[in-house]
Amino acid sequence: MKISKLYAVIAVVALAAGLSACAAPTPVIAPVTMDANDLQGATVDLVVGQVLNINTGDLAVDSYSGEVADTSVAEFVAGREDGGATFNPGVKALAEGSTKVVLSNANGGIQNLTFTVDVGK
Repeated sequence: MKISKLYAVIAVVALAAGLSACAAPTPVIAPVTMDANDLQGATVDLVVGQVLNINTGDLAVDSYSGEVADTSVAEFVAGREDGGATFNPGVKALAEGSTKVVLSNANGGIQNLTFTVDVGK
């Protein structure tokens, strides 16, 4: 009889733990979307986990490459087309801090875009 009560207690604890995990959903952080032409000299404020979504206009989404000065603060995410879906290039905020970002375009004659990403909590 003691073992069946022990199993019942374990089941209740497991159920409570499972429900408490469901009670605190992870919040979704909306991306910040900006046109590439508006980034030159700009400062973009993001929070950790947020993404800057870069609208490339008439230029191919995969024509941009990016260099982030402090890769512990943010990372460049290349644009691509995959299975009929288009994914813009962007910058993902990784940790608090500030960093410079330089975007280059594979198409000749297009000026590099230099901007700052400030990441807060």
